Formats: sequence, C-alpha cells, structure tokens
Amino acid sequence: MAEVLETVPGRGGELVLRRDGTVFEVIENGVFLMDTRNGESERLLVTGAADRLAPGARILIGGLGVGFSLRAALDHGSVGEAVVVEREPAVIRWNRGGPLREVHDGALDDPRVRVVEGDLIEWLRTTGETFDALCLDIDNGPEWTVTEGNTSLYTDSGLERLGQLLRPGGVLAVWSAGAAPEFTARLRERFEDVDVVAVPVPRGEPDVIWFARNS
Repeated sequence: MAEVLETVPGRGGELVLRRDGTVFEVIENGVFLMDTRNGESERLLVTGAADRLAPGARILIGGLGVGFSLRAALDHGSVGEAVVVEREPAVIRWNRGGPLREVHDGALDDPRVRVVEGDLIEWLRTTGETFDALCLDIDNGPEWTVTEGNTSLYTDSGLERLGQLLRPGGVLAVWSAGAAPEFTARLRERFEDVDVVAVPVPRGEPDVIWFARNS
C-alpha cells in the first residue's frame, strides 16, 4: 500500500507525494500525474532532441517532473545549458533536496542548470530568451491538458510563439501519453521534418513524442 509522504496545496490544486515500495508517485487533485517507474519516454524527449543538435546546445525543459528529462539532458554530450521551468514549488523542493533527489542524482545542483519557478505558458509569452531545443512535458498530451489554460500551447498561435523562441534549425519536442493526429497536422503546417515517435509502455497505448525542426 502506498505511503503518503506529503500533501501540499499547489498552484494547480492539491499535490500529493507518495511512495509505493521503491517507486515515488505525484498525484494532483486525485489524478495521477507522474511516477518513477520507467521514464523511458521522458528521457527520449530530451535525448531525441539533443541528438539533432550540435554540441553546446541550450535547451529548455518545460516541466521538471521527477527529473528524468533533466538527468538525460545533463548526460548528453550535446547539451551545454538547461533551463527548467516548473510552476509547482513543492515539485522543485522534492527534487532539489527531498526524496526525488535520489532519482536523478541531484541534477539540480549541476552548474549548467537554471530552474525557473513559474507557469510555463506565461513565461513563454514574455521571455526574450531563445533556445536550440524546447522540450515540453507539462500535460498528458495536447488533447489532455493538466489545466485548461495549457490548451493555448498547442494551437496554431502557440506553435508560432514556440517557433519564435527557437533558434534557426532548433528542435521542438513535445511529450504525450497518446496520439493526437490534429496536433501532428498543425505541427507539419508550421515546422519542417516533423517526426512522430511512439514509445511502448507496459499498459495502454504508447506514449508519443513529436520532434519538429525549426526552419
């Protein structure tokens, strides 16, 4: 039976960190959000983008999660700097010095990492920074968002803004818990060389990651 380690009010509602044996789980408003069971597709989100980039790349990771993507970024030879945007203070705390730290071997301590506490949608709207890759994992998918406000990220205008923040030849990578054909079509209207990668999971339909090259 899972042990509740902490329950806190979050920006998106109640957040619960619990442990089931050696596995950590994060629940938001009673809905499963993430865990440490596998992480293959979360790692591929970053490594697949970095494989398409030259060494010294500057990447943005939208959503800290349990640190799988950040650890993969730091272990990749092409990544020179990683900016992580996470809206939930508790998730940052659990990763920085709490029980999730052991999952990624203290990745937040790496000098190449900068953590921004804030809502990714708002941050993307106002930032003047540019990146070689945008790796986004803040929802269960373009058609299954954690909050209603996140839907704007996956619209034509949202994709146009993401393209503006990418350097020439940069890569947009988006994670999803399932296929989203309409989103694929929108990506192909805005970006070049759109690859759709299905990642098998133990149960249910495969996770999906899109990699789209900026012109």
